[in-house]
Amino acid sequence: MRGYDVAVVGGGIVGLALADAWLARHPGTRVVVLDKEERLAAHASGRNSGVLHAGFYYAPDSLKAQLTRSGNQMLREFCAERGVDVRETGKVVVTTSPQQLPALEELYARGQANGVPLEMVDEAGLRQLEPLARTHERALWSPSTAVADPVAVVEALAQRVRERGGEVRLGTPVIDAGPGWVRTPYQRIAVGHMINAAGLYADRVAHWFGVGEEYRMLPFKGLYWYASWPSGRLKRHVYPVPDPRNPFLGVHLTVTVDGRAKVGPTAIPSLWREDYGGVGGFDALEAMDVARLYPRFLRSPYHDVPGLVRTEMPKYSRRYLVTRASALVPSIRPADFREKGRIGVRAQLLHVPTGRLEMDFVVRPGERSTHVLNAVSPAWTSSLAMAQWICDSTLTA
Repeated sequence: MRGYDVAVVGGGIVGLALADAWLARHPGTRVVVLDKEERLAAHASGRNSGVLHAGFYYAPDSLKAQLTRSGNQMLREFCAERGVDVRETGKVVVTTSPQQLPALEELYARGQANGVPLEMVDEAGLRQLEPLARTHERALWSPSTAVADPVAVVEALAQRVRERGGEVRLGTPVIDAGPGWVRTPYQRIAVGHMINAAGLYADRVAHWFGVGEEYRMLPFKGLYWYASWPSGRLKRHVYPVPDPRNPFLGVHLTVTVDGRAKVGPTAIPSLWREDYGGVGGFDALEAMDVARLYPRFLRSPYHDVPGLVRTEMPKYSRRYLVTRASALVPSIRPADFREKGRIGVRAQLLHVPTGRLEMDFVVRPGERSTHVLNAVSPAWTSSLAMAQWICDSTLTA
């Protein structure tokens, strides 16, 4: 069996973007993407909101700040090239109390530092942008935030990888790997370099190489509900001011590429990695491993974990979730939101010694390998820029 110059483990948007970026730089090399699922976008890459983030949330010295703004532009250009629709919604960030105004100003300052176009508007300006939203005194307007269909983007990217000569093998789980090889249930494959973009299982793959052993994946479940409103009733994404102690943006309302409104997501602690509802995918050993992490996380001085649990667990209730979102858009009612969206699971990395959730992207080198350990939101937006950065900074032909 012939070998490959590069094998990418994980066929989500980050893995495909890495294969695409490598092939663009090194045409004619042998590249394979291996994914355990029988279809593309089965996990986070196809279950997220599809929002193209602008890049103003993140500390200026972070990888997220560095890669999100350029990733937004690169993803727009890719969608234009491949005929994937992008809806230019923009986004408003609103406040619900005077106490949130300093945090709103901090977001504006971060956006300025990151080179992101932003505008501070008053209540009258917000009504012009999004008549359904309400704020206390001021709101933030982000014109470069948009939305696309996440599944369509992943499928188009996989097609470009194939056109550039790469292979995308679905239904091919990687069960073990080491320097110079990966093993599937069907064969052992020789590889020059392995890229770990395994999402929910990225920590497990990294540990095969002795990389990132201080980290474990701590999954969080995200629920969405769709509105029964006519297309276009909600014009803009409407977000709250986030809690800076946690790497989540809070419950918000977003617009899909076809103009539907939806509310979510939650950040509910999950006990296994593929917890998409019911007991499908339940793994008792995995659940025990995750449960063992929670005492460390609960004692973390970096996050308000009791507050997170207290506010997130009730969001299993549709009524509670929509009621929380009504602080942003007062006219919404639970009866408007009866269609449940695809549940997603956030592959959130935990630094076990400190109990800290990693807030930034985390990429680590290994022997003949590169490991994308933390690729949480806005990784979907940043994927093409992240792949370019990894190929330029950590990989060589």
